[in-house]
Amino acid sequence: MLWQAVFKVGFSNRLTRCLLGGYTMSQKKILVAVDGSKFSDKVLETAIEYAKLLAAKVILVHCHKKFPTVLGEPLRNTAIVNTLHQAELLIEPYSRRLKEAGIDFEELLIEEPAGAVIPDVAKIQQCTLIIMGCRGLTNIEGLLVGSVTNRVLHTTPCSVLVVK
Repeated sequence: MLWQAVFKVGFSNRLTRCLLGGYTMSQKKILVAVDGSKFSDKVLETAIEYAKLLAAKVILVHCHKKFPTVLGEPLRNTAIVNTLHQAELLIEPYSRRLKEAGIDFEELLIEEPAGAVIPDVAKIQQCTLIIMGCRGLTNIEGLLVGSVTNRVLHTTPCSVLVVK
């Protein structure tokens, strides 16, 4: 009987498939990039608002420094453990705030330059939105040093919200 009502009212095909069970919506995902800066706090607050609004899962990403390649075996392992420990300490307050807000989330600690890896993670995770900060470098500083935000904006497959 439901299908008759749907066709009589004249809903779109997409809504009809949804009501009849032939269409499933996947959960929206928001990639949130944090680096421990003061901008990351604003980024997380904005992400919590959007996640609640969209009923989205948050993919919390921190790109830590590269592991050393020139150290010998015992020193290299110690350096890797220290780097991972520092990354876990950095991301822990953000994870705690997401838990307190009741947001479904996943943490990713990645060894790569942030500008290169964030678009790749967004594509693999099928994110609908990236929320990240902008440090506000001048044009000259951004040109000389390079801008993570600029690189993500130009290479990402989804929308990007830049928080200042």
